[in-house]
Amino acid sequence: MAVANNELEKVIIQSVLEELAKKGLLPSKGKDHVMSSASQDTPLYSNTSSEEMVTFPPLDEMQISKPFNADAVKAMKKSTPARIGIGRAGARPKTMSWLRFLADHAVAQDAVFLDVSDEFLKQNNLMTVQSAVTSKDEFLTRPDLGRRLSEEAVKTITEKCEKNVQVQILVVDGLSSTAIEANIPDLLPALMQGLKSAGIKVGAPFFVKYGRVWVQDPIANLVKADVIVSLIGERPGLGTAESLSAYMIYQPNEKTVEADRTVVSNIHKGGIPPAEAGAHLSDVVQQILTAKASGVKFNQQK
Repeated sequence: MAVANNELEKVIIQSVLEELAKKGLLPSKGKDHVMSSASQDTPLYSNTSSEEMVTFPPLDEMQISKPFNADAVKAMKKSTPARIGIGRAGARPKTMSWLRFLADHAVAQDAVFLDVSDEFLKQNNLMTVQSAVTSKDEFLTRPDLGRRLSEEAVKTITEKCEKNVQVQILVVDGLSSTAIEANIPDLLPALMQGLKSAGIKVGAPFFVKYGRVWVQDPIANLVKADVIVSLIGERPGLGTAESLSAYMIYQPNEKTVEADRTVVSNIHKGGIPPAEAGAHLSDVVQQILTAKASGVKFNQQK
């Protein structure tokens, strides 16, 4: 997937640089430049090593000329990944700020439109089932179908999944395949190890394609698990496309509402590191099992 991400970013940046070069804003050789990743302070590089490098300024670098209070701007930039203090050229953003914006937008689109790779699922030993959604377009336009299981998925889960476990873990693509591939390799082993060390019976984790949060409810009914943990890719933004959340529910039924779910969000390398999140989730699941409740009811017992 990383290769696909980079290729799409290169196409977008290539076209932007060509237009800038035509307008005299970059050297003409800029048309041969491509970008490896907007989320890192890496250079735009060319196929010819002797050509001039074009680099992005660091995210925390002051880009406002003659700021009224430079210290205040620097302090704000250190406290948030938001695009502040990036300056402007007249009424427009500066060239590098605009290029970074376009590249970050491309990364966010990749996270939504690309699927979790079969190779990744195989490497992490994740069986795959699919929601009632039949295509990516339908997934984006019919959230209700992402909350249900296909007939084939029901059959697969019924035949292959262990029943009457205490905890069942789901890996759900949600709105960011990038979040799944970036976090699951470190998060899932830490979570499994923590639960098994506590003597908790855990069903084999599996992957739900085109899934939404509520798909955990029918799965809980099929496997008869006390707690379902859904590790799901969150809607990507321009700050990161790798954010993942964990939704935990205790014995859901037809009366379950959103307030019955316990959520730990912002899991990624710039938020809660995935390995640390795995250990934390293990503790939370143990508390939910003890309290026999999740969501608001769980919080009220603390």
